[in-house]
Amino acid sequence: MQTTSPAELKQWLLSEDDTQELALIDVREQGAFSASHLLFAVSIPLSRLELLIGDLVPRPSTRIILVDDPAETPLSEKAAQRLTELGYSDVWVLDDGVRGWQAAGFELFSGVNVPSKAFGEFVEHTFDTPRLSAAEVKAMLDSGRDMVIVDSRPFTEYQRMNIPTATDMPGAELAYRIHDFAPDPETFVVVNCAGRTRSIIGTQSLINAGIPNPVAALKDGTMGWHLAGFGLENGSTREAPLPSAAGREKAKAAAAHVAERFGVEKIDRAQLAEWCAEEGRTTFRLDVRSPAEYEAGHLAGFHHAPGGQLVQATDEYVAVKNARLVLADDVEVRATMTASWLIQMGWRNVYVLAGGIGDDQLVTTKEENLLGEFSEAVVTVDELAANADSIAVIDLGPSSAYERAHIPGAIWSVRARLEAAVAATTKERIVLTSDDGLLARLALAEARTLTDTPVDALDGGTAAWVGRGNPTEDGLTNIVGETDDVWYKPYEHREAQEKFMQEYLTWEVALVEQLERDGTTRFLTL
Repeated sequence: MQTTSPAELKQWLLSEDDTQELALIDVREQGAFSASHLLFAVSIPLSRLELLIGDLVPRPSTRIILVDDPAETPLSEKAAQRLTELGYSDVWVLDDGVRGWQAAGFELFSGVNVPSKAFGEFVEHTFDTPRLSAAEVKAMLDSGRDMVIVDSRPFTEYQRMNIPTATDMPGAELAYRIHDFAPDPETFVVVNCAGRTRSIIGTQSLINAGIPNPVAALKDGTMGWHLAGFGLENGSTREAPLPSAAGREKAKAAAAHVAERFGVEKIDRAQLAEWCAEEGRTTFRLDVRSPAEYEAGHLAGFHHAPGGQLVQATDEYVAVKNARLVLADDVEVRATMTASWLIQMGWRNVYVLAGGIGDDQLVTTKEENLLGEFSEAVVTVDELAANADSIAVIDLGPSSAYERAHIPGAIWSVRARLEAAVAATTKERIVLTSDDGLLARLALAEARTLTDTPVDALDGGTAAWVGRGNPTEDGLTNIVGETDDVWYKPYEHREAQEKFMQEYLTWEVALVEQLERDGTTRFLTL
């Protein structure tokens, strides 16, 4: 097993060679990761390694550095072995993990998607992005001001809670759809998200695109609105429509202006094909349109990464530093706006596919690169229901989903603690399940090596059980180990939500100072 020191890793991260790729992977569960991690580490828990690594690190010869906390959860050695078995050939382990990094005098960060969120704070500081408090926006609404509120989050987040009157218009869609939505240049445009980052980036996107309207971010988003004592709507369905022909032309003109300012480059299909054929470089192909558009048809080989979310949570789509990113949409507007932000974040190899998806034959299958062996699930929902008294069910899905609803009597565990979960069972047969059954099938071969008790997987997972109308239980009962697999958004905590909201907003603002201490970011001012 190859190991690297914190000092050597720091030098790799600071290298000016933008062709030297590396992937810094933290293999602890997401909850543990969120408590303390390296700035550019990407969370790929050992429990879900085969499900995620193929998409996030698609080239097997990429240099991978694994991080854990060996004093608490020694996982890197096992992860290195598993990656080697999957064909990865340049795998390293960071000496003493996060503790070694901190002992060397280097910075650790809490939270998730930290580089992207820190970048949002950098943008506000750098450009003095206009912002209004919740009280100021509420006063404007109450006075009947000519204004629109656009929510820059994905529709599912928007539906959960939104500012009254707000219409959903996620991230990269803003400069594409705003021209028809607020055609009067006197209409005031307020951009909001849950907290801060997407409000700031969205507002600055409209300013960069040169829209004539006054525009400002809602300071602290829906959380700030709630903390100010104002009511939120739930279950709203207002979505901004796709632009008219005239609106699309305005959007294209705005995107051209942004491309020139930020140096956004285009490549053609031939260049893309040449890059994808290279064995020594990684090229990510990302479709930045809305989910509905992507599902209706996309270019083969392109993964879905909605533009606003790609900027907000880059590490959930790309784990390879210095990789090439090729973005596509239909008319190059959303791809250009997204590329402009990635360039400012320090990604040096970002390109827009000229002509977008074009008239090529499109596919509707979801692009996934799952690795490992997935055994067939042989237990049906009906068989489990008929023999429940003699079967021990081990649920390997997210603890948050288990808490909401699980098969009665099921034990919950993360896959990395499967041995302890199997040891906790006493029945004559074991059935593994997970949310959709995929992780259970992946873990089946391993589980069978841990016990003489027959082990199978539930066909279709817990979703199939629920879909057939079978009874469920809720709550965190029958837990093996800590529920450290999930990072909860401030408003997802079971209690003291206001406390967590305030702490989150304070944390986000403080990221700029912490970035300066860390010294590995290359955010640009263009």
